[in-house]
Amino acid sequence: MNDRLMDVSKAHRLDDPERLLWLPPAMVIDALGVQPGDVIADIGAGTGYFSLPLAQAVGPLGLVYAIDCQAEMLGRLQFKLDTGGISNIRAINADADSTGLPDVSCDLVFLALVWHELAERIDFLREAKRLLKAGGHIAILDWRPDVEPEHGPPLNHRLSASDAADSLQATSFVDVKQSNVGKYSWLIQGNIDGERSL
Repeated sequence: MNDRLMDVSKAHRLDDPERLLWLPPAMVIDALGVQPGDVIADIGAGTGYFSLPLAQAVGPLGLVYAIDCQAEMLGRLQFKLDTGGISNIRAINADADSTGLPDVSCDLVFLALVWHELAERIDFLREAKRLLKAGGHIAILDWRPDVEPEHGPPLNHRLSASDAADSLQATSFVDVKQSNVGKYSWLIQGNIDGERSL
């Protein structure tokens, strides 16, 4: 990660109920095509804004790995898991490009609002390919650079959706597609092609 990493002292913003209006998790999860029983790596999970609804979507037979490089963020998530009795989320302190998860263990690798923070994006994509099962897919959600930054990072920190799409294609993801989700975000998705080496 680089100096664009979110300041933990601002973590309360991640749980601001207003976020539900401009980035509804249900809208994102619907776009991802999440199914009961799926195993998902939510990388850059923060305090669980997406991990918690993803866990509900995959149900008791599914699993969400909530991965973040900041232990303080995961501490906030773990408190929610403990107090809510949620058992299908595993909070893991790790970097995006070195998660420590087993090979071919995930149906979906999801990166929300973190793409612009990554220092080594291709390394992250290689890690995602390592994690994905045959038929699995990757989804990257990040801030649009063509809307005023009422929320999120300044415009000069944002990257275009085409930047992510080009990176996915360069690392042999296929069926890459783009959409806008919520008021401020783009979503890029791609499928694993069965190839495991880059």
